[in-house]
Amino acid sequence: MNNTIFVTGASGKLGRAIIDHLLADQGVAPSRLIVGTRSPEKLADLAAKGVAVRKVDFDDAAGLVKAFAGADTVLIVSTDALDGAGTRLRQHRAAVTAAVEAGAKRLAYTSLPAAESSKVSFAPDHLQTEEAVKAAGLPYLIFRNSWYQENLFMSLPQALASGQWYTSAGEGRTAFVARDDIAAAIAAALANPPATSTTYTLTGTEAYTNAEIANFVSAATGKPLQVVNLTDEQLADGMKAAGVPDAFIPTLVSFDTAARAGDLSQVTGDVETLSGRKSRSLKAFIDESKGALAG
Repeated sequence: MNNTIFVTGASGKLGRAIIDHLLADQGVAPSRLIVGTRSPEKLADLAAKGVAVRKVDFDDAAGLVKAFAGADTVLIVSTDALDGAGTRLRQHRAAVTAAVEAGAKRLAYTSLPAAESSKVSFAPDHLQTEEAVKAAGLPYLIFRNSWYQENLFMSLPQALASGQWYTSAGEGRTAFVARDDIAAAIAAALANPPATSTTYTLTGTEAYTNAEIANFVSAATGKPLQVVNLTDEQLADGMKAAGVPDAFIPTLVSFDTAARAGDLSQVTGDVETLSGRKSRSLKAFIDESKGALAG
C-alpha cells in the first residue's frame, strides 16, 4: 500500500505541525500527502512543495467524499464547532462516512483522555466519534491528546496580572504536553502505523496540580501567584462577573471539574515512544514562555 496520508485541519496549529513533521522528520514524500482545509489559499507553500491541497468542508458530505478520494489513511483532526447543538459530532460522523465511501483503508482521529468518563463538557462528542471510527470496520488509530501546555496562555497571563489564579481544580493534576510533541508523535504513527488498531494517550511526562504550576510560574517570572480554590459554582459566577459569555462558561468550568476528578492526570510514555525524542517539560515551557506569561 502506498499509504497516501490525508490530514484535515491542515491550516490549524495541530494539523499544520503534523504535516511539517511528516515531511521533515518522517521523510514522507510530498506526493504521498493530501491536506484539507476550508481555506486552501493559506497552504500555498505546501502546494508549491508538491503536497495536494484540497478544500474540506465538514458540512458538505458530497464534497468530503471527493476530497478524500485517493487517500489510504485519513486523519480527522477534531473540529472546533463547540456550539452545543451537536454540530461537531455530526461533522465528525460525516467525515468518517465520507472516508469509508472514498475508499480509505485506515482511519485516524484526535480525541481526548478518558473520553468514556471525562467530565469535560464535549467529551461525549469525542467518545461517539471514536465509536463511529471503530464501527467503520477499518484499521484505526485514535490519539487521545492531553491538554496542551499552550492552553495555559488562556489563564496564566490574567492570573499573573492580578496575582491570583481562580480555579476549582483543587488538588487535581494535569499532564500538560507540548502541542508540537503531540504532533511529532501523531506524524510518526501515521507514517509507520502499527499492525493492529491502536489507541494512544498522548500526555506529558508528569502531571501537576495548579499550585505546583503556580510555583513554577512565580519562580520563572519573579511575580507572586496565589491559587484560590473555589467551587465550580463560584468559578462560574466569577467568570460571569468578569464578562465571559454565558455560552462558554459551562465548558470552561468543566475543564477544572475534569482536572479535579483526575480525568487529565494520566501519564503515559506514548509521546516519546512514538516520536523517538524527549518531550518538553512543563517547567521548560514556563521558563521559555515567562515573558509572554508575565505580559
